[in-house]
Amino acid sequence: MQRALALGRQALGTTSPNPAVGAVIVKEGAVIGEGFTLPPGQRHAEIGALEQAGGAAQGAELYTTLEPCCHFGRTPPCTEAIIAAGVKTVHLAVIDPNPQVAGRGCTQLQAAGIQVVVEDTQGARELCEGFAKHIQSGMPFLTAKFAMSLDGKIATHTGDSKWVTGAASRRVVQEMRRECDAVLVGINTVLADDPLLTVRDEGGSPLLRQPLRVVLDSQCRTPSDAKMLREPGNTLIVTSESASPARVAELADRGAQVLQVPLTEQGRVDLPETMAELGRRDVVNLLVEGGGIVLGSLFDAGLVDKVYAFIAPKIIGGEAAPTPVGGTGAPTMSQSCQLERTRLEQIGEDWLIIGYPVPGYPVPRS
Repeated sequence: MQRALALGRQALGTTSPNPAVGAVIVKEGAVIGEGFTLPPGQRHAEIGALEQAGGAAQGAELYTTLEPCCHFGRTPPCTEAIIAAGVKTVHLAVIDPNPQVAGRGCTQLQAAGIQVVVEDTQGARELCEGFAKHIQSGMPFLTAKFAMSLDGKIATHTGDSKWVTGAASRRVVQEMRRECDAVLVGINTVLADDPLLTVRDEGGSPLLRQPLRVVLDSQCRTPSDAKMLREPGNTLIVTSESASPARVAELADRGAQVLQVPLTEQGRVDLPETMAELGRRDVVNLLVEGGGIVLGSLFDAGLVDKVYAFIAPKIIGGEAAPTPVGGTGAPTMSQSCQLERTRLEQIGEDWLIIGYPVPGYPVPRS
């Protein structure tokens, strides 16, 4: 099952709105077939493993990270192919979170005489957490990522932010980008850093497949010569309904997609509406790399599902040096955003804390 999980992770970022799944077929102690989900409309993980195993799948055991599908979508049901191949036992890590089909795949397999074993495997729910939220709510699974010093700074008081963390942490961020459907920042990050927001190989060359780049830009200030507009992949500028038609047309001429949404009373783009639109565009996993304003607004709105906090062993200091999360913030400690299911990893000289906001945040504030 651990091998199946590793295969599923290879598919992250390429399968949305479908889940990333890995599958392994074993017979007499040997692996005879492997597969992972291909882009929409192409074969699922179980089918890839069955094709590789061929006739040897008769009487074999199938390990899959997610309950095999039993319904027609862009492809035929995997359960029918598993039954036809004569597989003896199916081990699965997670029941399909789609409420319309949950458990039906298991029922169909068992009705055909196939033994079904559900294994609660560490990492399996994390692999499909984005799909689970999207299929149940239509909204993307939002991961907030930031890098800070030990004293909670993301840049110096002069604005210098390259680099807070080391090369090993930056490689992890590249992998996070590869596994997501979209990367989101605010206009201040664009104006200050002119980032590429691309996924690159070890040699620095951009990969063929790039996540959607999303910029929150209520006043449509994104420069028409921004570097990201010259990079492979697509850029979506989210601005107001009253944005200058000339600016909208100028950015569109440079290849950007422009989404116009209502503004809040604070003059910022409507975040729930933006998230809903991204969900409609099949953005399942959304990585937010914005500064304190963007992250603060998302935490205040209760839209963050997961946190990746990189902490570098350095002290920056300075009262004016920016911090990772702004916004209104909690008035009392009891109303702060608490993280659960936390874990700590060492990445080079840095430390990474991963956790999930406790359901029900933000606590109502009077």
